[in-house]
Amino acid sequence: MSRLAGKGNEYEFAGAGIGGNKVYDLYLRMEEDVLAKNPDIVFIYVGVNDVWHKTMFGTGTDPDKFEKFYQAILNKLKARNIKAILCTPAVVGEKTDMSNPLDGDLNRYSNIIRSMAAKNGLPLVDLRKKFIEYLSKNNPGNEEKNILTYDRVHMNSKGDQLIADLMWEAVQLIN
Repeated sequence: MSRLAGKGNEYEFAGAGIGGNKVYDLYLRMEEDVLAKNPDIVFIYVGVNDVWHKTMFGTGTDPDKFEKFYQAILNKLKARNIKAILCTPAVVGEKTDMSNPLDGDLNRYSNIIRSMAAKNGLPLVDLRKKFIEYLSKNNPGNEEKNILTYDRVHMNSKGDQLIADLMWEAVQLIN
């Protein structure tokens, strides 16, 4: 049993995510929406819109710019001695045979985040890996949605719970 089990009420959790944001949006609003709150730990969970919006709206983020903005976010957190936990993007489509149109890009951006976690010595919540593992066991019909998402992208209650559990595990490991 974890030394933090049963201690969830000793933490204050505050979300700063905004639907549709990409990595540069996070960077631009960090001061007001994150740093002004003086957090001890920040989860960085970005990437889905950077990938998805490229094909959907033509407004995604190229990999090199994604990495530069991501590192700039990490640098701001480090300068304030705020612990960062990095998260890979989960899914855009739940098919298990890698036939979701954006699987290749999601894997590429996940690899960028994995590399940044290693380079910066930061913990990683590998949502991409965990979602693929979960779906391989729980999506025998190769459905594109309704296992962990309600529309291929946005989480349903099971998806939300999986993310919450994985994030809580990460908090326990760094405290």
